[in-house]
Amino acid sequence: MNSCDVKTKPSFWRKWAPVFVMALGLAIIIIDTTLLNVSIKYLIADLKTDIQSIQWVITAYALTLAALTITGGRLGDIWGRKKMFVVGAAIFAIGSFIASISHNVGTMIAGESIIEGIGAALMMPATLSLLVSSYQGRDRAIAMGVWGGVAGASSAVGPILGGFLTTNYSWRWGFRINIIVAIILIVGSIIIKECKDEKDKPTLDIFGMILSSLGLLSFVFGITESSRYGWWRAKEIFVAFGHNISFGDISVVPVAMILGALILAAFLLWENYVSSKGKTPLVSLKLFKNTPFTSGVANTAIMSIGQAGMIFAAPIFFQAVRGLDAYHTGLAFLPQSLAAFIFAPLTAIVFSKKISSKRLIQIGLLLFTLGLIVLRSELKIDAEVHDFMPGLIIFGIAIGVSMAELSNLTLSAVNVNEAGEASGINNTFRQIGSTLGSAIIGAALLTALTSNLSNGIDNSTIIPAQAKEKISQAVSSQTTNVEFGGGAQVSANTPPVIIDEITRISHQATTDASREALLYAIGFAILGLILSVRLPENKDLS
Repeated sequence: MNSCDVKTKPSFWRKWAPVFVMALGLAIIIIDTTLLNVSIKYLIADLKTDIQSIQWVITAYALTLAALTITGGRLGDIWGRKKMFVVGAAIFAIGSFIASISHNVGTMIAGESIIEGIGAALMMPATLSLLVSSYQGRDRAIAMGVWGGVAGASSAVGPILGGFLTTNYSWRWGFRINIIVAIILIVGSIIIKECKDEKDKPTLDIFGMILSSLGLLSFVFGITESSRYGWWRAKEIFVAFGHNISFGDISVVPVAMILGALILAAFLLWENYVSSKGKTPLVSLKLFKNTPFTSGVANTAIMSIGQAGMIFAAPIFFQAVRGLDAYHTGLAFLPQSLAAFIFAPLTAIVFSKKISSKRLIQIGLLLFTLGLIVLRSELKIDAEVHDFMPGLIIFGIAIGVSMAELSNLTLSAVNVNEAGEASGINNTFRQIGSTLGSAIIGAALLTALTSNLSNGIDNSTIIPAQAKEKISQAVSSQTTNVEFGGGAQVSANTPPVIIDEITRISHQATTDASREALLYAIGFAILGLILSVRLPENKDLS
């Protein structure tokens, strides 16, 4: 027995309005993951800080989401998904307000990364589980289509919105708008039907929540910080709370990942113990014995890796090579955003009537791979933004076709009473995939860039041989700034002909590194296509 059962047939408005409330909630969560990326230099100036600190603000938000989303889903199952959605929106608004008045990094982390992240972790699984519990059959496919379109479009909207507000007003307005949207969500929740598991007495696995949060936090921290500290050999000493912590020549990254894996292993043992005692675990391990569900979350993570990799590599080219500002870099992704937003509901309403969910997902993954290949082929030093439109449109169509169908197929494979828990796991895998994609593909890009710059200077026939080593060291030390649109800078007394040569080498090195990075994204996309054979054949699991 659960409180999700529909006893009367609702009106058209009453039936579909909740979908748009859920989609709006999802939109502000996803938009906030990319909103600050185009405003970094303004944040550095206003908060009187450095790039590393602002990177940590952005990273900590992702870490909070990854660590607490499963807990947020389980809380929704126990105390009510609508209630968690409303509470999450309120907490999200409080965090946004604190972030909007921040004058130092500490306040920014407290508001945006922690408080807002907690609110997002409560809201995100609720948006998906409420759709699963409120709609069945074809209606669920349509609702998921809208949800998937918003999910695909929002990641591209973030840079556009952030760039526009920062350029014309202030980066603080990105957070002020969240407050207004959160109020709309809280008021709009009136039309959403409450849904929770009434089969068992409400209990919460506190120790499991702590273990899962610490394990994911440690593991994702290792992935995220790989570019800074190195995957294995330490690039620099790890500093925690003002203290240097050394592991010899070993980077903190493998230490954090091994520690995270051990804590997660302890978490699984604990969950098994809780289940054996007849109590309610935070995560029911039997979910992972469900092949359709497990295959679905694996494909979700793989797609997120490829998508994050593309969104990491392409903006670097637009800013560092083509010289676009933050706003126009965001606008460059508009074709992808529109394609995803159009094709997600179109797939649910039209295509899914004739093609099974598995085949649609596989078509989407095939287009996903093709889109990346086309984008990579257009990565040339003299390429203009419009040259990338075909690849971005194909990529957007792929997301629209497969994202919602994948979520629908994955969550339709579980009982409605497990929807919040399953949604939390699904979204956690999505978040970890995004973090992993940015880390692996970002590290590959920066490593290739350093090598390409060095080789380009060594092979130059214009730069004097006696100056090559000094220039190579100066230029290579600046590669970490490339992500933010910076170019290679040399001393003011360098002859113009050498400056022009360094610029040419820098642009070519960035272009080649971006192409290499997209190869990794293509590899993950192909892996997703291979894994999709394990998806169920069922056309409709609902």
